[in-house]
Amino acid sequence: MYSRYVALGDSQTEGIGDGDEVRGYRGWADRLAGTLAELDPGLRYANLAVRGKLAAEVHAEQLAPALALEPDLATVMAGLNDLLRPKFDVAEITGHLEAMFAALTQAGATVATVTYPNIAKIAPLARPLLPRVIAFNAAIRAAAARHDVRVVETFTIDVTTDARMWSADRLHASPLGHTLIAASMAHVLDLPGSDDSWTRPLPVLPRPSLLRASTTELRWIASFAGPWVGRRLRGVSSGTGRTAKRPDLGPVAR
Repeated sequence: MYSRYVALGDSQTEGIGDGDEVRGYRGWADRLAGTLAELDPGLRYANLAVRGKLAAEVHAEQLAPALALEPDLATVMAGLNDLLRPKFDVAEITGHLEAMFAALTQAGATVATVTYPNIAKIAPLARPLLPRVIAFNAAIRAAAARHDVRVVETFTIDVTTDARMWSADRLHASPLGHTLIAASMAHVLDLPGSDDSWTRPLPVLPRPSLLRASTTELRWIASFAGPWVGRRLRGVSSGTGRTAKRPDLGPVAR
């Protein structure tokens, strides 16, 4: 069983969408660490993820500290911020992921990562980005296979695009979504008690009217998509000046 878990990544791994700035953020990595601690109370856990980071920044800023912590388990989730930028070089972005896969596995860690869900079903206006997601997922699978990295496959799992799995901004998982990601990681790691129940659909909700659906899309553009584009044009990152919430290995609060 694992005793030293280190999480690398961006806002999803930091836990945005599962908590707030006042109470703090939990997130799927914290939830996974809790599951691991139930199996081994001596587990030590560090979370190096920082919101807004590009794959190159995760590689440059988090890999060396992660290796210094000598993990026997590491999760790597990065690249979505790159995918949303005007310019996206799938080979370059995946190269950063693969460099982290290689270094961590060579250091003796089991490594797990994810592919990304069908973004067009989460935010219909993001449909033009779908070819990027498909190409990125294929590259992640290939890089992971070269280094024996465990991969949570999400693109073909319908529940991953259920609106209840996402916070209002549609970029970050909701508390329920973070719970699902943690369960999927436990499953791909073959943890005792884990299974594929995370893949099962939620109860069906009534389909919204065309008017309500249109109003929801317009509200999303005004509240989240527009401001996000504005920050990108100004070169502002949500991670500017921020540091990791758990930079050192420590016990999991229970």
